[in-house]
Amino acid sequence: MTAAKQITPVTGPVFGTIRPPGSKSITNRALIIAAMADGVSELSGVLDSKDTQVMLESLDRLGIKVVHDKATAKCRVDGCGGRIPIAAADLWLENSGTSIRFLTSLCALGEGEYRLDGVERMRERPIVDLVNTLNDLGANVRCENESRGCPPVIVEGRLLAGGAANIRGDISSQFLSSLLMSAAAATNTVQLRVEGELVSKPYITMTLEMMQAFGVHVDYPQDLTSFTIAPQRYTARAYDIEPDASAASYFFGVAAVTGGRVTVEGLTQKALQGDVHFATALQQMGCKVDWASDSVTVTGQPLHGVDIDMNAISDTAQTLATVAVFADSPTTIRSVGHMRHKETDRIAAVVTELRRAGITAEEFDDGLTIYPGTPQPADIQTYDDHRMAMSFSLLGLKAPGIRILDPGCTSKTYPRYFDDLERLCGSGNQETA
Repeated sequence: MTAAKQITPVTGPVFGTIRPPGSKSITNRALIIAAMADGVSELSGVLDSKDTQVMLESLDRLGIKVVHDKATAKCRVDGCGGRIPIAAADLWLENSGTSIRFLTSLCALGEGEYRLDGVERMRERPIVDLVNTLNDLGANVRCENESRGCPPVIVEGRLLAGGAANIRGDISSQFLSSLLMSAAAATNTVQLRVEGELVSKPYITMTLEMMQAFGVHVDYPQDLTSFTIAPQRYTARAYDIEPDASAASYFFGVAAVTGGRVTVEGLTQKALQGDVHFATALQQMGCKVDWASDSVTVTGQPLHGVDIDMNAISDTAQTLATVAVFADSPTTIRSVGHMRHKETDRIAAVVTELRRAGITAEEFDDGLTIYPGTPQPADIQTYDDHRMAMSFSLLGLKAPGIRILDPGCTSKTYPRYFDDLERLCGSGNQETA
């Protein structure tokens, strides 16, 4: 656990420009797809974080050659053509949900035994729905503790047969993304049908667009309720990874809470990541948003409370919750019940820490309500959740005495977050509008 981080309040509106590191979601999808491709792919803009490091280490243990140049943020991936080279491996995924879920399906394409495990919290995160669907498609996968339905996961690879199967959509969209990416390498056509409401739909659209970029076509209706994937081969290519839109939310939040103006470079309204529309949520609260061909700019204005469905962009719900503290009326965030299955129970954690800072907040099954107030000095618990640390730093920009405990947990997706925040909010960038 790293030493607590004292957040220094700003003295005026913040004006600045920043480019966050590459998207974790795109990086880990690109690594999986490139690993399955025929030939060598060159990936640029690759994120270097704990979540991507465990993915790179796991691919290496599976016999897939990856050369990662951290200095240039590039990766060279020698694809395996959809067949895992190594017949047995133990994979350690820390608390990276994307990694363990994507790799479980990838291992089902091997011919051997693979064990996937992680930290204690990972052993509480459900994966049984993915396991069941893989078995319906001819795989041999099980949770080591079958009564809990959580990792560790054992995959006895015997080549994914294919066929028709259902997958629940209300726990995590990562289950479906995992199945879609690996389905192309199944022996026969795969038909997937989503049961119930699909959460975080933009992440499925992201997966489909990336599969298409590497040459694999999926048939599906506009409502994303079913998918048909014929046996195909991914084609290696050069692929550039856009900046992380979830990370950008914190910098857009800086503009919102300080009444300043922040430009995030490398993102556009047409970004692969749905989280770029956190800017739209801020617009609903009163901010001004300018969409350019290679950047997005948010200008802070007086903030108003909103009643908002954040199912599609739930990774930014914690950011909105802290911004909402400075609005002129309550804010209710709805349809984010699946956040309870993330790195921590994010609904309960946000409410607990807002209350710790003297802010009135209430939780309900699939969301929370935040009442405006003045944050009081507090030591913010982060629950080993990178997004708790980053989102609650916004409170400290407007109120003294906010300390973030274990700020090093941001290494999961953004190791240099606090350095970048301090640079953006430096005295030279605090101006009078």
